[in-house]
Amino acid sequence: MALSVPENPFQRLIKACNDSPVLAVLLSTLKGRINCIQAQLQEHYEAHRTSRNAQYRARILSSDFPGWQVDEILRRLHESSSESDAPLIDTRNNLSFWARPPRHIRDLIAGIQEDIRTVAPTLWFAPPEYLHTTVLEIASSRTPAEVDALVSRLSSEGADARIASYTLSHRTHLVNPVVTYDAMAMALSFVPAADDAYSYHHLRRDVFDQVVASEVEINSRYAVPSAHITIARFITQDGFQREGSGPDARCVDSGRVRALIESIDGINERIRGHWGMTAAEWVVGHEKGLDLHGGRTWYGGGEAIMVGQGFGDVEEKVEAS
Repeated sequence: MALSVPENPFQRLIKACNDSPVLAVLLSTLKGRINCIQAQLQEHYEAHRTSRNAQYRARILSSDFPGWQVDEILRRLHESSSESDAPLIDTRNNLSFWARPPRHIRDLIAGIQEDIRTVAPTLWFAPPEYLHTTVLEIASSRTPAEVDALVSRLSSEGADARIASYTLSHRTHLVNPVVTYDAMAMALSFVPAADDAYSYHHLRRDVFDQVVASEVEINSRYAVPSAHITIARFITQDGFQREGSGPDARCVDSGRVRALIESIDGINERIRGHWGMTAAEWVVGHEKGLDLHGGRTWYGGGEAIMVGQGFGDVEEKVEAS
């Protein structure tokens, strides 16, 4: 029995941009129409990350900030990996299509992580092999058998391979990175390029449609306008507490919390100085195609089930010339 076709959440935003009254003055040329849609998509991604950073900056720097929201599962995984006892097993199994950052973006992240480590050494920092952005989450917190069934359906007619290599013929650019954060984690966040005829958001829309066409049910937790790579998570309050005088022996050290946030401000100021340069631009599919990743993937681990064909610097330069 065929599944009912769900509404594509990514197409909803594209349609909203397409129907915007702003387009009325640009309808005389197709190029003007396309550029206006892409600019609006970029604005949505920018507004999402800017508003979240402002919201969490205010919360974190407020006098009643209770401390970081520690990821208890990651904390226990981290602790068990350094002990002699049997390691903790994360039972949450997931399935997603990821995009992997190329070397120059991984190098950018490594430098950012090192800067953050100088003021917050107790954070968990994502290793380079864990770095990714989620193009489409298909399922989360499932059993291994449920994930295997979804993979079998995707691979039965080769949809997994077609989707994984889709970026070979559908190039899209992510630009203008900044570090975003909340009380749980930090990420390097990008926005779609405003001058692409085909944007990162269109890629997410198309991957969604192709997965649905394979009769795979999508149960995604979110489809927000975001293209972020998680680079660090809070797994302890250590380093951000001081001795208290009340009934609680320790309390939040607001000075150290502020030092971390101001460090991120400085990092972002430096990164913005590289906007418009190749060093801060990510062509999705460079080096590797999309990665169908399954299993215990919550923090970047798991299994690469299917990795699409990527393209290299030489090919990209030839196409651009």
